Amino acid sequence: MRRTTRNFLLGKTTGIGSGYPVTIQSMCNTPTADIDRTMAQIMRLADAGCDIIRVSADSPADTVALKQICALSPIPVIADIQFSGQSAIAAMENGCAGVRVNPGIIHDRKLLESIARCAAANDTVIRVGANAGSLKLHKLDELLAGGMEKSDAIAQLLVEAVLEQCSMLADFGVEKIKAAVKSSDISVTVKAYRRFAASSDLPLHLGLTEAGTPAKGELRSAIAMGSLLTDGIGDTIRVSLTAAPEAEIAAALRILDACGLRKNSVEIISCPTCGRTEIDLIGLTQKVEKLVAELQKKSVELRWKKIAVMGCPVNGPGEARNADIGIAGSRNGQLIIFQRGKVLGAYPENEGFAVFAKMLV
Repeated sequence: MRRTTRNFLLGKTTGIGSGYPVTIQSMCNTPTADIDRTMAQIMRLADAGCDIIRVSADSPADTVALKQICALSPIPVIADIQFSGQSAIAAMENGCAGVRVNPGIIHDRKLLESIARCAAANDTVIRVGANAGSLKLHKLDELLAGGMEKSDAIAQLLVEAVLEQCSMLADFGVEKIKAAVKSSDISVTVKAYRRFAASSDLPLHLGLTEAGTPAKGELRSAIAMGSLLTDGIGDTIRVSLTAAPEAEIAAALRILDACGLRKNSVEIISCPTCGRTEIDLIGLTQKVEKLVAELQKKSVELRWKKIAVMGCPVNGPGEARNADIGIAGSRNGQLIIFQRGKVLGAYPENEGFAVFAKMLV
């Protein structure tokens, strides 16, 4: 069950909150002022499955370019503001669906009020995103001196920083607010989001900052975000990788798929190989994964939500009887197809996969 949050639209069509599917974000690594390069990357990311795109916006050239980028982008554009509150105002006036502000940087009350008034006037969503730079170090020292465990103390201060700024924005009339309390530490991240989720109905943007290179970063992000998503916490996610943004989208899709949160989500289970295996189980599993991914990309509605690819009849209709449909190796290199534990037929290996593929749709 999803944690119940307030719901609103980011831009004209993208829903944020528990009443909508969990969305995927990424961030352009092109100079925002270079409109052609930035738009080319946005189009690639949208085609890969990105729902929301963030771009840096710290210079006048960036915010001027945003007017054209926002008009051309097929997905909502969020301006990432790190240094200048005036850039946030300019970005909103130039059509951004949302802006991200950091309470560790934009903490001047008058400036925040100006940002809030502009957001309300332009129906702009504000994401308040805290990280280690948002912490008040004297408070951290106080909590540690009082005996609090460090990860608990950091999580608490992240939540306090975001709640404080969200409260100020609400006082200034902003209703469309989402929050993020990210850290590069898995334990801190999970604790902070759980604490925030218990304290507010604001939608949450999940992420693990500086997650790392693709293999390690996806694993670390899956542990952090998977823990939260399976608790029903999280409304939009970004997998922050040291890689091309397209890799972030692929990783996010895999995480949502594993948590059963994609619209056309399919769980593929497969067994390890053993001495009973008489087929190329690894190759067969890869073929099934590729087929399912291609069908999902084409938005083909799959009939089955749990698919098993097994090496032998012992692990096939037996141990995998809870799968909706499955394919398994048998004697003499044959393939058997089964449905919820019942064998439907046995086929030569070169025919079995084609039969199986037709049964998926």
